[in-house]
Amino acid sequence: MTQTEPSRVAQQAQTGRPEWATLLRRKPRPAETVIQGLLFASGAISILTTIGIVLVLGNESLSFFTDSEVSLVEFFTGTRWQPQTGDFGVWPLVNATLMTSLIAMLVAMPLGIFAAIYLSEYASPRTKALLKPTLEILAGIPTVVFGFFALTFITPILRSLFGVDTVQIYNDASAGLVMGLMIVPLIASMSEDALSAVPRALREGAYGLGATKFEAAVQVVLPAALSGLVAAFIIGVSRAVGETMIVAIAAGATSQLTFNPFQAAETITGHIARISGGDLSYGSLDYRSLFALALTLFVITLGLNLISRWLVSRFREQYD
Repeated sequence: MTQTEPSRVAQQAQTGRPEWATLLRRKPRPAETVIQGLLFASGAISILTTIGIVLVLGNESLSFFTDSEVSLVEFFTGTRWQPQTGDFGVWPLVNATLMTSLIAMLVAMPLGIFAAIYLSEYASPRTKALLKPTLEILAGIPTVVFGFFALTFITPILRSLFGVDTVQIYNDASAGLVMGLMIVPLIASMSEDALSAVPRALREGAYGLGATKFEAAVQVVLPAALSGLVAAFIIGVSRAVGETMIVAIAAGATSQLTFNPFQAAETITGHIARISGGDLSYGSLDYRSLFALALTLFVITLGLNLISRWLVSRFREQYD
């Protein structure tokens, strides 16, 4: 027996919601319930994993500072890292990490943006459909391959250009250059997405005012996509800071404070990879110092992500 119109109106007035909402609410959806539970579990596992990592790093780092004679001031301002002699100044490792990351971004950012501008503004749909997946496939090359490429190809070129006495076999320059090439697909893909999200009306308005395609891309589209470009830059820096195999193979294993990119200098990730694979006894001072380094790297990456979120919200453009 069907429900009459007055009874429907009365039911809607009593419940405070329309009839279709009541029907949808009453209908069981076991599949959606399972999917919702799986999504919630995935998010919870991610959050709990991050919290667990922070707790482990914090606990081991606290044990390192309390059981040793190394203070926080000495750890963050010291210019010598030699665990064998009790010197735990992290600045040489941080300096090498930042230097290789800077070189990488000097290579990756312009190349990535140029590639993104071409894909977004100049390439035909057929060319874009071919080039963008090909560019993204390059991101799947194992980093150990990039490391040996830097050591066996880029380093000999640098030594032939600047001299054998100037460029050491292991150096930060070759590692940074190859890291930049590795990050180019990431920067290009994210930047192209940001440029493509700019409304077509802005381009047509620039063309209507007599701007060329290049002028419209540089003076209109790029500023409108600034928040996306900033996010791509910060993520690229985070990727460079956390890279391990390239710097472990090509940058060397010398923990020295130097601003010469043609000399060997060990990064944080390279040192962790080299030392953790050795014969360190569990619970030793050298072993616990690795957790302090990992926590330092975690704080650097977290800071970059927080800066990225602030810059994206600061320069975000919203269009109706």
